[in-house]
Formats: sequence, structure tokens, C-alpha cells
Amino acid sequence: MPQRTGIQTDIRQATQADIAELVRLRALLFEHRGDEYFNPPSGDDSWQDALAVFLKDQLPQSTAAAVRILVVDGDSGLAACGIGTVEQRLPGPHLRNGRVGLVIGVVTDPAHRRRGHSRAIMRGLLGWFREREVTRVDLYASHEGEPLYRDLGFVNHPDPALYWRP
Repeated sequence: MPQRTGIQTDIRQATQADIAELVRLRALLFEHRGDEYFNPPSGDDSWQDALAVFLKDQLPQSTAAAVRILVVDGDSGLAACGIGTVEQRLPGPHLRNGRVGLVIGVVTDPAHRRRGHSRAIMRGLLGWFREREVTRVDLYASHEGEPLYRDLGFVNHPDPALYWRP
């Protein structure tokens, strides 16, 4: 059942029928990111098959699932999607229950941008994170998406983001 947000965009949970469109939108996310981090020289499109298998395992989503995939329908396919996950880490003074949310790949098809779809998806994900009592929500923002995330209350993380590839 679609969820009505305050900005006139209906969001709903993804279903298995959305898998091909979710893979398409995820590919759009990386299409214009030409650096080696997002498009390693040894890369090929096999990640799309792996993503489809992952999504098939995750959908349909139960109410207790650690993954939430929200979508906005377009005229012929999906207009936008966003994925949230909840990880259980060790509790500490900065993570009282150890639950951390992660926003992964909020993306809107270029033909549907500037209509509030990403904001609606983010509000839906943030509500879901609240229901799961996460202590913090992390995300990696593109330059284009950063103003939206800051407007929703996201701030710079105190630790630098580093990565390693074996």
C-alpha cells in the first residue's frame, strides 16, 4: 500500500516485480561516477546479476527485516528508489544500543528529478529507522544530493571515511 507523504509523492515498499527496475536505477547511480572507486578497471556488469539475486532474497520484506527498499512509481517503471539497512554493532557511549542505519543509493531517474521523490523516500526511510530505534544513520552523499541530506538534518561525520580493497 503506498504511503502518502507531506509532499504529494506516494512511496511504497519494493516487491519482486520491481527487481529489474531497481537494478536499472542502481546502474544509473554509478553511470556518471567515472572514478575508479565506483567503476574499477576490472569491473564488469556481473554486479547487476549479484544485485538481482540479493534483491530477490530480500523481497518481499517482512516487518522485522533489516533492509527496507522504498520506491516511487513513474509512468513506465520506477521513478526513484532508496535502500536502508540496519546493522547491529557493539554498543558504546556513542551507540547506546549499537544499532546503526545506513542509507544506500537513493536515486531518481533523470526524467523524474526535482519532484520531491528523493525527499519522500528519505522521510520514509528515516521513519523506518526511528521505528527500529537506531542510534545513528550514516550515508555517503553525492554532491548533488548533499543539500537534501543536510536539509534533513545530516551533518559531517567526526571520523574520516576510509576504505580498503583486497
